[in-house]
Amino acid sequence: MNFKSFFSELKRRNVYKVAVAYIVAGWALSQGIAQVFPVFDIPNWIIRLIVLLIILGLPIALVLAWTFELTPQGIKRTETADAMPETARQKKHTWIYVVVIAGLFSIGLFFLGRYSVKNATPRQIEAATVSQKSIAVLPFDNLSRDPDNAYFCEGVQDEILTRLAKIGDLKVISRTSTQHFKSAPENLPQIAKQLGVTHILEGSVQKASDQVRVNVQLINALTDAHLWADTYDRKLTDIFGVESEIAKTIAESLQAKLTKSEQSSIAKVPTANPEAYELYLKGRFFWNKRSGPELRKAIEYFNQAIAKDPNYALAYVGLADSYLLLSSYAAVSQADSLPPARSALKRALELDDSLAEAHASSGLLATLELDLDRGIDELKRAVELKPNYATAHHWLALALMSIGQFDSAFAEAKKALALDPLSLIINADFSWMYFSARRYNEAEAQARKTLEIDPGFFLAHYYLGQIYQFQRRFPEAISEFQKAFDLTNDPYPLAMLGQIYARTGKSEEARKILVRLNQEAKSRYVAPYATALVLTALGEKERAIDELERGYRENAGNYLFIIKVDHFLDDLRGQPRFDALVQKILRGAK
Repeated sequence: MNFKSFFSELKRRNVYKVAVAYIVAGWALSQGIAQVFPVFDIPNWIIRLIVLLIILGLPIALVLAWTFELTPQGIKRTETADAMPETARQKKHTWIYVVVIAGLFSIGLFFLGRYSVKNATPRQIEAATVSQKSIAVLPFDNLSRDPDNAYFCEGVQDEILTRLAKIGDLKVISRTSTQHFKSAPENLPQIAKQLGVTHILEGSVQKASDQVRVNVQLINALTDAHLWADTYDRKLTDIFGVESEIAKTIAESLQAKLTKSEQSSIAKVPTANPEAYELYLKGRFFWNKRSGPELRKAIEYFNQAIAKDPNYALAYVGLADSYLLLSSYAAVSQADSLPPARSALKRALELDDSLAEAHASSGLLATLELDLDRGIDELKRAVELKPNYATAHHWLALALMSIGQFDSAFAEAKKALALDPLSLIINADFSWMYFSARRYNEAEAQARKTLEIDPGFFLAHYYLGQIYQFQRRFPEAISEFQKAFDLTNDPYPLAMLGQIYARTGKSEEARKILVRLNQEAKSRYVAPYATALVLTALGEKERAIDELERGYRENAGNYLFIIKVDHFLDDLRGQPRFDALVQKILRGAK
């Protein structure tokens, strides 16, 4: 084949011109529909189909351009047109007109789209910007005569949500955000906007003896369209089958793609023992309360669930999670709380290595044990197994922050917030990350956002005090630290008061707080890290390092894991003993 003559023939037959005209016109059309269609609630799959048809039409247009030619007498085969007199042939400027017209058409659709968006209703605009494959499961109504069955109702909601969260093609909002709402609220569009979703699942649960009735309905909150509803009357032993069936039906309704491993995961039965399941639900019910007495109740219930079914992997994870939180909420040393957590997680992973919750908790445990590299690997594995697990993204963000990888930490924190937008702890810790990255204005805005959700959340006041201190707004910082201490009576806010007094020339007040911390340590656990903060501010660097080294020896890694990025220890940097301790903690971290 003579390629030179072939390309000349392509040019003579106007194939090049048709290609240019088609591409310009196709681009104009695709841009126009992308601007206009979403405003009128036209589904995204229709837009994608049209764009695909435009792409597939290009080779067809080129074949037609090769085979036919437009003449004043109409469309003729190219061989026939070639035999016609030159005066009878069509002037070959048609392609220029097509390009110009397509360009004007594209501009017109662009302005039409802008005008349509400007005049669209809020619901239409929201529908255009929120993923169609997004859902929030609101708290289910407890229709049982016994109000004590509230734990079971919450458990069914949580199990459905957990199964949906395993589907990577869906965006599923976490329970900590949905629990702020009633089971059947009137203002669904507002709730959907607040949570960043298109769909809402409402439901109710009625339990009597070993019989369970579950009612559910799936609603497009932006259009108020009821997409699906059903009632399930089953034995208690078949409750997992109901939860799996509901999750599958929702996935089908939202046209979510499920991999084989996801299909297997959402159909998995965690225990065949209904009594163990009920005890597990009670454990999670109290675990969610986040206080010392409730965590100890949760431990009791998880142990009872394990006694009923020694192969119940999720019960071991619940037990571990309770111990992991004891140090933060019950003034228990990590030397006492971490070993039972480690033992429970080891057993959970032996029973089911594909359990995302077990890997996430193992990641937190490793972080607290200052094995940061393993902690990050475990948390990445948890995210891989359960992409919608907000807690795993949150803990991974903290681990990445601890080694100074702020860009990656922010990316994970944003994912966690998208999945759990009303979580107090995730919102507050995002402020902490901004603070650790020395982005104080963003840190302040995020802390204030957290306090808008709950003005009484002590950790947001604690972080706001830190921010104010580095903005040199000392009276406001002292006020926030005092609020945090009054709300929780925790040693850390007290230590922060001591260190700020020392840094603002009130050494006597700082030393009084140091004495008070030492007295408190006789009756409850006070982390060496807290004492070190006050000693550092007082200029007693060697004593401060002594406390930090003691914390390291005692496995008190609750705050030690952030030693590299903690601004309050900057005065110790350059001290050989301190720098050696930092390197010990960071060993093996990527």
